[in-house]
Amino acid sequence: QVQLVESGGGLVQPGGSLRLSCAMSGFSLDYYAIGWFRRAPGKEREAVSCINTLGDSRYYADSVKGRFTMSRDKAKNTVYLHLNNLKPEDTAVYYCAAEDHCTWSDALYDYWGQGTQVTVSS
Repeated sequence: QVQLVESGGGLVQPGGSLRLSCAMSGFSLDYYAIGWFRRAPGKEREAVSCINTLGDSRYYADSVKGRFTMSRDKAKNTVYLHLNNLKPEDTAVYYCAAEDHCTWSDALYDYWGQGTQVTVSS
């Protein structure tokens, strides 16, 4: 019933851009914040960004500030992560997750998508 589905990943050259989508069903954006996380090869999962329930506040990890931005389309029940000026170290599987408020702790998120692969390489 509750489901999150990521899409939009792919292979891109350094300096390029991608837009990741997180489509959700079974609940409303009015009641859940959406966080983005990523897991790079050989590393632990790390928080990337979050958008709050009203869509008026956005938070970003230091490693992506100025390069990544979040937005949402309420009519489509979908949030987006715009990845700009991509670097090879951004290569990872990206996941979206839902919680009642934004937090950097992945353990507190109740619902997770399956992930989408982003590969940055020349």
